Amino acid sequence: MSFVPDNHKTICIAFPDEEYYQVCMFDQAKFRSHLDQLYGQHAELFPGAFKGGYILHGFVYSKKQAIKTRRIKLVEDNEAYQIRPSFLMPYMIARTGEVEKGLYFKRWGVPFEALAYGFGQDAMFWYRAYVSVGRNSIVGTTVKAADKLPQDVVADEKHSRLQGEKVYISTTVAQECILGADLAENAGSKALTEAYQTFKTESRQLDPTYSPQTVNTDGWSATKNAWQALFPQITFILCFLHAFLNIKERCRSCPHLLKIIGQQVWDAYHAPTKAHFSQRIRRLREWGQQHLTGPVQEKVLALCHKAPHFKIAFDFPAAYRTSNALDRLMNYQDRILYAMQYLHGNKESARLYVRAMALVWNFHPYGRQTQAKYDGKRNSPFEGLNGFRYHDNWLHNLLIASSLQGQSFKTQNPL
Repeated sequence: MSFVPDNHKTICIAFPDEEYYQVCMFDQAKFRSHLDQLYGQHAELFPGAFKGGYILHGFVYSKKQAIKTRRIKLVEDNEAYQIRPSFLMPYMIARTGEVEKGLYFKRWGVPFEALAYGFGQDAMFWYRAYVSVGRNSIVGTTVKAADKLPQDVVADEKHSRLQGEKVYISTTVAQECILGADLAENAGSKALTEAYQTFKTESRQLDPTYSPQTVNTDGWSATKNAWQALFPQITFILCFLHAFLNIKERCRSCPHLLKIIGQQVWDAYHAPTKAHFSQRIRRLREWGQQHLTGPVQEKVLALCHKAPHFKIAFDFPAAYRTSNALDRLMNYQDRILYAMQYLHGNKESARLYVRAMALVWNFHPYGRQTQAKYDGKRNSPFEGLNGFRYHDNWLHNLLIASSLQGQSFKTQNPL
């Protein structure tokens, strides 16, 4: 079952401030000028038919926020859209500035009751505000141009529980962003194929021919079967780290031996060419046969036996050779899920929750040290992937990027 947003008739754009927005509400020329300017800069936020022109189509008044929003009707297909400024939350539940800090704290796993205590409203208000983020397309919201779709990804399943029952969060990661997150009821090929299908569907709404070049996995057969079924031409990169962790598991009582083995294993990993890698693996095998015994030897030789699979990575220099990029983001998932004692409610609400977790991660602002590391040129994973941001505030940035629920590039046949 793939996730496709059911409503994408709201265009979210930025205005300098609310005062200027109010001026635009009463000045059609200013409103058109502002809208046309933004379309020229960021056409990806608008439906494709916008280029054929539009007419102003009345107002919608929100009693909750005591504010008007404009509607437009496109000339080309006669479809009507609401224009929502980014300082208003979806469904007009609040001003963005009123919830921005609370949703930022949720990135750290703060309970909804604590958000209500610190920022007002009640726990259910904050829950709804958070999970509503998950209604947007993860790929369409995060990746704003087809040429930014990653050619190399990492995939694995995060083990979790829903109402006490085991579930698996199929997670796809690339370039510090979570690009896929969906629930599978079991770890079989069929269930994982359905869960990873969401990533394929959303990606092909952006590019109908998209197929990643490589995917790094831990070698679980059902994961490979799922990706092979979805992208038949994909190349599998076996995670080198998992092979080493199997060795580490057998060396718990002998850290000195692990250090000696680790030096040789990672020396092979850092080989500059296939030939050097093969040579170092042969030396590791010979050394293991002479100096090791029992389960430790078994795991070292198992790593050497997998050398042909590891060598494939040398043909794809940009491919992920280990799952480190995904493990770091799964640690984030783990902290949030543990803090909330895992998933509750029905499956659909749980899916929205894990999708919201993904998008909040993709748009969360980096800390000062990380921003300094990038010289202020990369303030969030979204900006790192796309090379720009729509707004300096992270939640405004997310709301604008989720214009049309990330469905700007919807195609007739995304599968």
